Amino acid sequence: MSQSQTALNPKVIEIVKATAPILEERGAEITTHFYKRMFKNNPELLNVFNQTNQKKGRQPEALANTVLAAAKNIDQLETLLPVVKQIAHKHRSLQIKPEQYPIVGENLLGAMKEVLGEGATDEVIDAWAEAYGIIADVFISVEAEMYEEAQSQSGGWDGFRAFSVVKKVKESDVITSFYMKPVDGGSLPSFEPGQYITVKAGIPGEEYVHLRQYSLSDAPGKDYFRISVKREDGPDDLPDGKVSTYLHDVVEEGEVLELTAPAGDFYLEQSGRPVVLISGGVGLTPLMSMFHTLVDHGQPVTFIQAAQSRNLHAFHDHTSQVADQNDNVSYYVCYDQWGEADAEDTYVQKEGRIEKEWLASLLPEEEADYYFCGPIPFLKAMNNMLIKEVGIPEERVHFEFFGPAADLN
Repeated sequence: MSQSQTALNPKVIEIVKATAPILEERGAEITTHFYKRMFKNNPELLNVFNQTNQKKGRQPEALANTVLAAAKNIDQLETLLPVVKQIAHKHRSLQIKPEQYPIVGENLLGAMKEVLGEGATDEVIDAWAEAYGIIADVFISVEAEMYEEAQSQSGGWDGFRAFSVVKKVKESDVITSFYMKPVDGGSLPSFEPGQYITVKAGIPGEEYVHLRQYSLSDAPGKDYFRISVKREDGPDDLPDGKVSTYLHDVVEEGEVLELTAPAGDFYLEQSGRPVVLISGGVGLTPLMSMFHTLVDHGQPVTFIQAAQSRNLHAFHDHTSQVADQNDNVSYYVCYDQWGEADAEDTYVQKEGRIEKEWLASLLPEEEADYYFCGPIPFLKAMNNMLIKEVGIPEERVHFEFFGPAADLN
């Protein structure tokens, strides 16, 4: 990355850094306009982006934060490498290729000019064009390594691979699991517990195919991949449920889906320390992969699951059984609303939301690593509770966003 930076002269760096205040103020406005502009000019890219995240503003906000960070750190891009790798994993999983970067650059610069008007002088646009070229080269280089790794590993592949749904299991009123094996009968690559795959969904009546990323919800080393999908029923003006409804209602055993190889930078690190997993709702899916891996290795694991109610809680009976059979497993459940059976379930220990005192009472006394996943409000609450209230060191706290990253602080 440092070699690429030498191509930027001091004047360009100065101009780009000088735009940071305006990007901080109007960045989301620019990126929102950018996506509208790009989808109008290049509608073939609509399938790459989750349109619900567009309508809710999460994707424009995430891009605005990335552009702002690039402006502030254009003279030391190596500080952005963790963010670059996180985004690059998503790009590789979605099959973003080098030839698409000029399209993005053209529309991003066009959006800057159209939103900022006279503030986007030729000097500013030229500087950003040069900076964008350097940043794009960094992404392309990192992604090239990821493409090579995905293809060259045992059982790996490039692009999309056909999988047959060999089993479909209803896990709760809203979550269904799909077990999938390669149509070609070949082997599967290993993956890191917590990673995801991309599903290509050709929905009847839709002009473009849809791409959605789903966490792998079982441990690596099986002869199948499993995803566990929540049916999303959003407002009429948001296409939340298009792919999840298609999977729940249309895709049956024997159907074929196309998948990309596993990707993602949220995964279980083999530190040897005890592990605490905390899930909110469907956030348990990547953690289930971690859970089974830890159980298989005999590593101490505490699994805390929060859900609205028992009928919306996936894998409870299974996780209870695993906890019964393994001394290294501690399992606790918190429901917003209790039913009659919950009072007699030894694992269902709290009604309401997770609170500091209850959470702290469940944590191991020795140093542990913490992984949590769920909706953004849940992530914010757990991050604040663990780091600021319980006092867990930030470097031992790990979390995953479903969709574009956001600021938890």
